[in-house]
Amino acid sequence: MKRITLLLAFIGMMTLQSCEVTEVYDAPNNAPRTEVFEVTTSFSSSNNYSSLVVFDPPLYSNDSVLLYHLYDVVNGQDVWKLMPQTYYFSDNGALDFNFDYTKFNAKIFLSANFNLNTLDASWTKNQTFRIVIIPDGFAKSVNKNSIDAVMSALKVNSGAIKKIDL
Repeated sequence: MKRITLLLAFIGMMTLQSCEVTEVYDAPNNAPRTEVFEVTTSFSSSNNYSSLVVFDPPLYSNDSVLLYHLYDVVNGQDVWKLMPQTYYFSDNGALDFNFDYTKFNAKIFLSANFNLNTLDASWTKNQTFRIVIIPDGFAKSVNKNSIDAVMSALKVNSGAIKKIDL
């Protein structure tokens, strides 16, 4: 009886290990599945210097998220910085623009080695971010530091960017 139970347990373990879940999505002409969002938000003590962006539909398990902060506009050209990004102040210390994400959302947040309530509003009000969702393998093969390189490689033009106000 013990042998039969052990044999059935072994067969059951082998059967369950061979199961796999495959996520399927439509990608025309084998192009990578991408989405680009532009989010404008403000940070304050009332939102704990953070903002949540919900993904609808949720990400696939093999998706990656790149997030860029609109740092400046020079001669009409946007200057985007890949996050996380640390900005240093001679009088206050260091301010971090950072994020984390799950398959359901991305949380954008500020942290610093000083009291964020003393930060100039130009760093907290109406901050703009671009969230780029790309397949993981693609993320490894592109220069992520340049949003222009990413957008060009993905063949995404500015008209395809979904704007969200939080």
